[in-house]
Amino acid sequence: MKKPRITVLGSLNMDLVTVTEKMPLQGETIIGQAFSTFPGGKGANQAVAAARLGAEVYMLGKVGNDLFGIKLKEILTEENVNVDFVDVATNTETGTASIIISDDDNRIIVVPGANKEVTPEWVTSHEEQIRKSDILLLQLEIPLESVKVAAQIAKKHKIPVILNPAPYQILPTVLLKDVTYLTPNEHEFKQLLEEATKEEFDIIRAKSIITRGGEGVEFFLNTEKILVNAQKVDVVDTTGAGDTFNGAFAVELGKKRDIKEAVLFASIAGSLSVTKLGAQSGMPSLNAVKEIYELQKC
Repeated sequence: MKKPRITVLGSLNMDLVTVTEKMPLQGETIIGQAFSTFPGGKGANQAVAAARLGAEVYMLGKVGNDLFGIKLKEILTEENVNVDFVDVATNTETGTASIIISDDDNRIIVVPGANKEVTPEWVTSHEEQIRKSDILLLQLEIPLESVKVAAQIAKKHKIPVILNPAPYQILPTVLLKDVTYLTPNEHEFKQLLEEATKEEFDIIRAKSIITRGGEGVEFFLNTEKILVNAQKVDVVDTTGAGDTFNGAFAVELGKKRDIKEAVLFASIAGSLSVTKLGAQSGMPSLNAVKEIYELQKC
C-alpha cells in the first residue's frame, strides 16, 4: 500500500520538562525530582507520530534562529519528517513549552515565539504542498487566521482536514465548516458546545472525535454514539498522547480506513504513548500499534 502523504501545519517547540511530587502553590518554591528538554510543539509532535506509523510526512512551520531551532529540525529529519518547508524566523526565538509533571498529569505554559510568524500569507505561499497532500493536519498553536486559510485551501482542493482544537479557542463558523474532523479532548469539546450557536453545535457534534484519556475515545456515527475503550497501561507521562492520537488518526484516514478502524488504531497509539517520558520519545512504532490492533479486531 502506498504511504499516505500527510502535511502537518503547526507549531515547533522545545519542551522544558520538570518532574515534581506535587504542584507548587502560588508563591511557593519546592524541590523537583528531574528536569529534561524534549522536542515538542503540537505540530511537530503530530508529524513525528505520523512518520513513525508509516506515513510520508511534511512539516510546515517556523523556528527561531537559535540552537533550539537547529536541534528541532535535526530531530525531525532523523524521524523521517521532511523539513523543506520549516523556515527560520530571524527576529524571534523558537517556541517553548514549560511542562510540570506531577501525579500522572501535567500543566503546560506555551510561549509561541516563531510560531506566531506563520502568517496567512506564508501559508498561502505553500498552497501547492497542501494540494499534493492526502490529509492536512492542523492545531491551534499558530495564528487562527493562518489555520483558517489552510483549511480553505485544503477544501478548495478537496483535501480532508483534521483540526485538533488545542489549545482551546473559539472557532469561527467558516472554519468549522471547512474541516472534515475535529479532535477535541473532553474539556475542549464541552467548551466548544457551550459557546456554539445552534448551527455550530450540530457541526461540532457531527465532526468531533472526542478523546477522553483513560476512558477512551467517543464519536457519533450518524445518530449512534460509539465508544472505543482505552488500553490499560502504566502511565508515566500523558504529554503528547493527544498528538499521537492525531498523527495516527491522520495516517489511517490517509489509507482510506473507515472511521471505526481509524479511531481504534489511533486510540491504541495514544495509549501506548503515555508509557514513556516526553511527548515524542513516547510515541510508538507501527509494529507496536499493529500488534495490539490486530488482537483488538479479532
